[in-house]
Amino acid sequence: MIAATTYTTLGKVMDVAPEILIGVVIDVIVKGQDSFVANLIGVTDRWQQLVILACLNALIWILESTFGYLSNVGWRNLAQTIQHDMRLELYTHVQNLEVAYFEDTTSGGLLSVLNDDINQLERFLDGGAASIIDLFWNVILVGIVFAMSSLLLTATAFLPIPLIVLGSLLYQERLEPLYTGVREGVAELSATLNANLGGITTIKAFTAEKREIERLRQVSDDYLSANREAIKFSSAFVPLIRMVILSGFTCTLTIGGWMALNGRLEVGLYSVLVFMTQRLLWPMTRLGETLDLYQRAMASTRRIFGLMDVVPSMQSGASALALPVRGEIELDQVGFGYGDGPDVVQGISLKVPAGETHAIVGATGSGKTTLLRMLLRFYDARSGSVKIDGHDVRELSYASLRSSMGYVSQDVFLFHGSVRDNIAYGRPEATQEEIEEAARSAEAHDFITGLPEGYDTVVGERGVKLSGGQRQRLSIARAVLRDPAILILDEATSAVDNETEAAIQRSLAKVTKDRTSIVIAHRLSTVRDADKIWVLEGGRITEAGTHEELVRGNGLYAALWRVQTGEAVRA
Repeated sequence: MIAATTYTTLGKVMDVAPEILIGVVIDVIVKGQDSFVANLIGVTDRWQQLVILACLNALIWILESTFGYLSNVGWRNLAQTIQHDMRLELYTHVQNLEVAYFEDTTSGGLLSVLNDDINQLERFLDGGAASIIDLFWNVILVGIVFAMSSLLLTATAFLPIPLIVLGSLLYQERLEPLYTGVREGVAELSATLNANLGGITTIKAFTAEKREIERLRQVSDDYLSANREAIKFSSAFVPLIRMVILSGFTCTLTIGGWMALNGRLEVGLYSVLVFMTQRLLWPMTRLGETLDLYQRAMASTRRIFGLMDVVPSMQSGASALALPVRGEIELDQVGFGYGDGPDVVQGISLKVPAGETHAIVGATGSGKTTLLRMLLRFYDARSGSVKIDGHDVRELSYASLRSSMGYVSQDVFLFHGSVRDNIAYGRPEATQEEIEEAARSAEAHDFITGLPEGYDTVVGERGVKLSGGQRQRLSIARAVLRDPAILILDEATSAVDNETEAAIQRSLAKVTKDRTSIVIAHRLSTVRDADKIWVLEGGRITEAGTHEELVRGNGLYAALWRVQTGEAVRA
């Protein structure tokens, strides 16, 4: 910033100098041997004086161009560096926020801050900051020339400046809420576009294209109206400033001309001051454009720092699990609810010994996935405690806690990249042999080798090029490759057919051996071999036992089993 400011200052000095040379040249032509140049360097020939001034002028222009280039490069590189650092810092901060924050915030709104708002700040730093410094030195340097020439003309030429500054401040206050509305419009537009592009197949399936176009039109119209209101006020600034500038220029032209005619001001100096008045006041018209950039940037900056000010409601612990992690899990009287709502799970107590496979079943909304999310510490329990190997998860660092787990969610997310990249996501350093072994464990190797480019096949955004079952198996392979002490499977076979389910069950029997596994499933056939099954109903544990015990118990589990098998239960 110091370097860029220095180059801008030197460039402005070189920029003002040619106007002074014009007055010196006129002085040479009018006075000849008695000119300022003749008295300064002792050269009396007019032609020689003009040649010297021409050479000096060329040097000044070369220096002005050089400093202008260095200033431009300096400010633009500074803008790029700041936006790069800010985007990374902001993204890092966002990643450290709890999962609940993202459930209450649109991804489009976050994208508009991370991308568009930071770009607005970059645009101001790219040109607006240099323009303000340039304008500051312009007023100082021209003021020095005027003060050394005539105090009367200094007063008349500088009279419009307070009016311009006052007008600028008033405009700034009027523009501030307008550009805040513009930035909010951008966020809403970005959120709508992001949601619609993500749900394009649903839109097409329900022939809702026209309805979504109309919805986008309404959002875009709001953004258009906000921009038009801001443009109306920002565009009026320059014409008003021109009228104020006209008064200052007219004063210099008439009063300075009267002084020159009466011998109170040298003709060369008069011409310099006329040019200098233009140099002083005309750049003020760019103040409107600079203010426009500034207000857009400040509206964006408020949103950026507003996001930076969001404090995570959950903080990572400082402790680490002792290695090797055994994987013993214990929930003791756990209660949890979302936001200010009532508890959705109440008084949950269960224990999973290290190395055992336990299943959690129940109707939709009974709290199964919520328990897993507390185990991963996506949420903290309102009451009670969740423990791994005897350590409360709230005392453990996120890295220690989550690195001990392999997680397969019911909503599989694959990144846009190759099959290999997605399987190795939890262990980027894994060898090809390890990746293939994990794929075999998840019954995925055969279909992967059948893809056009095998493990190098690009899966598309969110894995759109693969079937639901294929995405599920890649997700299982990704979790298995991590070789976790605890394997968490949330509806891991929900998107596969019966044949694939049977294959995955065989593989899970192998990968869950000697490690703690928690399985959530609607299909009870996938959990019948679990060491213990916990049945949730209304956020409470109502039954627990092996498959055979629960079937004999003739409770909720037995009823669900009869529904799914379509036959009477045999004791």
